[in-house]
Amino acid sequence: MTQMQHETSTAPAAAKGALPMLHIKVKILRFDPEKDRKAHWETYAIEAQAGDRVLDVINEVKWYQDHSLTFRRSCMHGICGSDAMLINGRNRLACKTLVRDVAKDGGTITVEPIRGLKVEKDLLVDMEPFFDSYKAIMPYFINESPAPAAERIQSEEEAERMAHSSNCILCACCTTSCPIFWVNGSYLGPAAIVQAHRFIFDSRDEATQQRLNIMNQNTGVWRCRTAYNCTEACPRDIPITQLIEEVKRAVMYQQA
Repeated sequence: MTQMQHETSTAPAAAKGALPMLHIKVKILRFDPEKDRKAHWETYAIEAQAGDRVLDVINEVKWYQDHSLTFRRSCMHGICGSDAMLINGRNRLACKTLVRDVAKDGGTITVEPIRGLKVEKDLLVDMEPFFDSYKAIMPYFINESPAPAAERIQSEEEAERMAHSSNCILCACCTTSCPIFWVNGSYLGPAAIVQAHRFIFDSRDEATQQRLNIMNQNTGVWRCRTAYNCTEACPRDIPITQLIEEVKRAVMYQQA
């Protein structure tokens, strides 16, 4: 077989195995405090594969079309929680959201910053109020008893009790999807309550009473109106509303 015959015979196979490209538009809510009085939409034409992530698409915009686009991202594998955004009207992690799940060929993906927190620039928000709420629930192990010779033992049942709340990655998707948080910035929010749950139901921790007192304040669990927005927004499939209800019951049993 000549070289030309070889190239001709292999070319169709390569083309057959190639994934089709989607022609989509990415509509991003932009805001630059140095030159904008209010946020505005900008639209970019992109070619992407169906299996690409929305983060890949946003990177494409920044790297090749507009270097000024600002957003957070780190691990790009749904672990760090850095790239929480409002994608097609729903809080999601850009690194876990596939293009095929939010757009078809010729379609548009809308991207906005998460709500309820001050927008610093484009998709970048001020996370300090969110982490202030996290710090308020004392998110660290407290045990004043003498340390054992080995580790502090838990049964499988005890570990399972806090399994869901231990999966939180502090992405803020749940808190910034909560309508109560939007109108009342003093509300600790779902993420902080989930973190409190993780320690309240940790059999090795000795600060349960203190955390329940924090949850019983007017900024705590009683602000929740059980809208389920938080549960629907969680990229880790944590049953957040259920965990908040468990904390509510623990507060009530404390008072009984």
